[in-house]
Amino acid sequence: MNEISFDEFLKVDVRVGTVLRAEHYPEARKPAIKLWIDFGAEIGEKKTSAQITAHYDPETLVGRQVMAVVNFPPRQIGKFMSEVLVLGMPDENGEVVLVGPDQPVPNGGRLH
Repeated sequence: MNEISFDEFLKVDVRVGTVLRAEHYPEARKPAIKLWIDFGAEIGEKKTSAQITAHYDPETLVGRQVMAVVNFPPRQIGKFMSEVLVLGMPDENGEVVLVGPDQPVPNGGRLH
């Protein structure tokens, strides 16, 4: 395990947002879903793709709050530009389970 300082941790901007739209991403090398997420007035809407098809369908993701790193540079994923990194934990099979608040919170709230 690599240790980091508290100041280094504070550089990672993790925010909560609500999925506005989701659709399958068949062009991706590995099965994925494209997400458009509302992070509130300060950050606005951002998009990403995530390899979360084992546990999620696009229809079930709309309205769900998720956590994401919002201060990574955009990254090209095939023909799609990913602007944030949604966070998840692996299940016993290594498939991603999304991380989010267990109660509704305002979009754009920062993890602390």
